[in-house]
Amino acid sequence: MGNLASQLRREQQVEHNQKQKIQVKKRLTEKRGMFTPGEKLLGLIFGAFVCFGSVHIISNQASIYVLNKDIQDTKKVIQEQQRINSDLNIQVSELSQYDRIRAKARELGLELNDQNVKVVQE
Repeated sequence: MGNLASQLRREQQVEHNQKQKIQVKKRLTEKRGMFTPGEKLLGLIFGAFVCFGSVHIISNQASIYVLNKDIQDTKKVIQEQQRINSDLNIQVSELSQYDRIRAKARELGLELNDQNVKVVQE
């Protein structure tokens, strides 16, 4: 019986060792990644779209900035030209005064003949 008991004990130890190996194998197979390959692919595609969208938004903002700068520059040029035009209008009104024209005509030897004068209304 002693032999039978030791043989039974060995079998139990062998079974116990096999169970431990199975448990170790189960533990190894359970250590898979947190994400499946499909989820990783979807994450990669989503990341690519986010990067593409970010670059697209930044490039649009840069072009808007350049366009606004051009608009501001054009407005400055327009204001400067309007100022020049108003100065020139003031010069025209000063140079077209009746007394000045009459004095200039006398310098050139012209005389006023009332019978040749025609009144023009705008």
